[in-house]
Amino acid sequence: MGIFTRFRDIVSSNMNAMLDKAEDPEKMIKLMIREMEDTLIEIKSSCAATIASQKKVERLLDEAREQEMFWNQKAELAVTKGRDDMARQALMEMRRFTQRAQAVEEELTDLSDIVEKYRDDIQELEGKLKSAREKQRLLVQRHIRAQKKKKAQQEIRRADSQDVLNRFDEMETHIEHMEAEADLVNVGKQSTLEEAFEDLAADDEIEAALSALKSSQSRKNDGTTQK
Repeated sequence: MGIFTRFRDIVSSNMNAMLDKAEDPEKMIKLMIREMEDTLIEIKSSCAATIASQKKVERLLDEAREQEMFWNQKAELAVTKGRDDMARQALMEMRRFTQRAQAVEEELTDLSDIVEKYRDDIQELEGKLKSAREKQRLLVQRHIRAQKKKKAQQEIRRADSQDVLNRFDEMETHIEHMEAEADLVNVGKQSTLEEAFEDLAADDEIEAALSALKSSQSRKNDGTTQK
């Protein structure tokens, strides 16, 4: 495919439509950018070569015009000296360089038009390339956001999975078991304290019963002695 054919295809292409149809938009935009960059390099190279030719032709035009002026001066000199024969020869040489200058001038005009067209093409392609790179930046950002969103959704799905729920149930059961054990420890401490107070009360009852028994026994002994 020639450089101008590629250029026409690129500048006439609908980038958005091509990306919408592409299975892999990021890959597609990279290929488009590479094609634009390669085409731009070729157009700039051709433009540089044409400019070099233009400068060469400009030098040829200057030389032709210098020769044209030179032979015109010679013809004038010959006329002043009465040498019409030499004046005719000088005029013939002047005409030859005049014709050459005209041809070179036409060539220079064509080259100038080509250079101007190259510059327009370069400007148009650079604008297209800038747009493509901006589109690539946006696609990359969209891809990054899509990846993050996908990862977040995967994390949510994992959090909602039965396995995770089962682990939470197991953890809850374990915590409830630990809480029950703590309650048992507290219950044990409370029972021990209550038993201590009950023992104290029981000691008082025994002491009272012992005193009553002693009193009863003392009364019995006193009754026996009196008899």
